[in-house]
Amino acid sequence: MASLLKFGAQHDPAQTIRTHLFVISPNNSGSTFLRRSFEFSDKVWWLPREGQHVPGYVGPFTRDSHDSLTWNASADSRARYCDPSVYDWQRTRKAWYFLARSYGVDASVFVTSSPPFLLNMDVLDQQFDDARFILLTRDPYAVAEGILRRPIEQRLAAGDNKYQLVARHIGHCFRWQLRNRANRQVNSIWLTYESMTDDPVGTAARIRQFMPMIDDYALDQPIPVKNRYFETARNMNGDAFSRLQPHAIDDLRAGFADFADEIEALGYAWRGLF
Repeated sequence: MASLLKFGAQHDPAQTIRTHLFVISPNNSGSTFLRRSFEFSDKVWWLPREGQHVPGYVGPFTRDSHDSLTWNASADSRARYCDPSVYDWQRTRKAWYFLARSYGVDASVFVTSSPPFLLNMDVLDQQFDDARFILLTRDPYAVAEGILRRPIEQRLAAGDNKYQLVARHIGHCFRWQLRNRANRQVNSIWLTYESMTDDPVGTAARIRQFMPMIDDYALDQPIPVKNRYFETARNMNGDAFSRLQPHAIDDLRAGFADFADEIEALGYAWRGLF
């Protein structure tokens, strides 16, 4: 890795970027860890935060909403992120390039992620040159625990509870992710949080095969987390499962029952394995 960090504001990433790589994943599924692992490559331009939270991004983002953690739980909230009229990808691209960083000034790949982009994969494919996608999933109960550790702001429907709300959000994310995988088989690769953390060397090899222009990519190294500490790839599902109370598991299981086919199609047990 080169010693000096380059900034898009001082260079012109548009002159070298040929490929746009998007990590497509539900929230709380490891996308931040995976995205940040690319920062060590000389071949990549990257952003210091999620693409939706970069100044100059034009489109809806989760921090200004009442469904910031459960944006796929209802048709109304989903429609907010699927409306093409609220995006300006040309202005967004300029903002992303301006604020991008790289250790190699000739880097040819731009990488970013934002969980709601799961709903916009088709548009991203149309708007960005040589768009490629890493589709990432994680055990739904571990995802649910990560969401439930934070306040759920969305207003609950009559007879609903926060566990059912979270289960519905995750279920729709899985349903949408299956659609993404079916529609983008040529320019996407599917990974799981479990494979990424249990076999980082093997997962990195798959990514290099998918993205041969990033031949220096590695995943078995400490990754900066929240700009506070460094973390190596580690499967934290067991920790998440241990924090779920029996009543929470029961309510989540009831909510996941409506998405049993999707959850099992992605390799997980909708009833949970603890």
